[in-house]
Amino acid sequence: MLDFIYYPVSWILWVWHKVFGAVLGDDNGFAWALSVVFLVFTLRLILYKPFVKQVRTTRQMQELQPQIKALQKKYGKDKQRMAVEMQKLQKEHGFNPIMGCLPVLAQAPVFIGLFHVLRSFNRTGTGFGQLGLSAQETRSLPNYAFNVDDVNSFLDARLFGAPISAFITMPQDQLDAYANPDLGLGIPAVWTIVAVSVPLMIIAAVATHLNSRASVARQSEAAAANPQSAIMNKLALYVFPLGVLAFGAFLPIAILLYWVSNNAWTYGQQHLVFGKIDKEEAAKKQVALEKRSENAPKPGVKPVSKPKPGARPKLSKLAPDDVQASEQVEDSDADSTGSSSGAAKPKPRPQANRSKSKRKRR
Repeated sequence: MLDFIYYPVSWILWVWHKVFGAVLGDDNGFAWALSVVFLVFTLRLILYKPFVKQVRTTRQMQELQPQIKALQKKYGKDKQRMAVEMQKLQKEHGFNPIMGCLPVLAQAPVFIGLFHVLRSFNRTGTGFGQLGLSAQETRSLPNYAFNVDDVNSFLDARLFGAPISAFITMPQDQLDAYANPDLGLGIPAVWTIVAVSVPLMIIAAVATHLNSRASVARQSEAAAANPQSAIMNKLALYVFPLGVLAFGAFLPIAILLYWVSNNAWTYGQQHLVFGKIDKEEAAKKQVALEKRSENAPKPGVKPVSKPKPGARPKLSKLAPDDVQASEQVEDSDADSTGSSSGAAKPKPRPQANRSKSKRKRR
């Protein structure tokens, strides 16, 4: 049903096994372990740009919190209007909430696919998704991208004496499938699986806590004060790492390797991406400060105010010589305007006409 997930995961794992198997040997446990690790690195490399967008989306979400709270306060009772206004706000700022979930959503199918592919190497189990085959039958069937020889190579591989698909609570009948008398390989002991699994469980739990701690430290004060965020922070800091320790006994060694390598990549990627974004924001602030300093008046110089529309410009103080020169210019201008205006004035009426009009009134 989920072959569209299982086949791509198995093909990536197959490619890396061929690469490391050519150097270390096909049956080498480190070749298979490195194949799982680089399967994780391949996925995380593909998801690098979505992760950067996720970080930027989180930053935008924190910056938009005041506006979001204002919308909630204004349209809290009208959910439909609230949704419309939220979409407008997200569109104005180029905010896409789906990008914040994409890296996590993309990793979940890979985790499920890897878990299923690893279980399918040993099909002697009778649980969910298992076929209950015998050890001989499970060694005679291919596994998605892996042929029969690859399946036998995987079952014969050992990492410090433990098969990488084995787990601490694995039943004895499933452990029998790892025995190969032709190569002198017996049934792996449980204490060998414990010796390899427990250190990986501890490392995975510590790495999960450190990554969560780094994420919480970068939250804003408003986001950290949110009750829902406070609950999620406690879950990420303490519950999830303890969950790795509690349920690690039911996880194959290869899945624990997946968990450790995934957290190691996340830890390094967080410092790289956050450092890059912090430098970009610092550069933007520096440019803004430089523009503000350029527009600010220099020391000892009064700021020049822009004249209002229609207002006459103020005359600056002039030296005595400049005053005389300006007065002469004004006098000459007055004479010229007077002469021109005098020519344009109408002639006065004679006094006789005025006396006639007075007689008529009488």
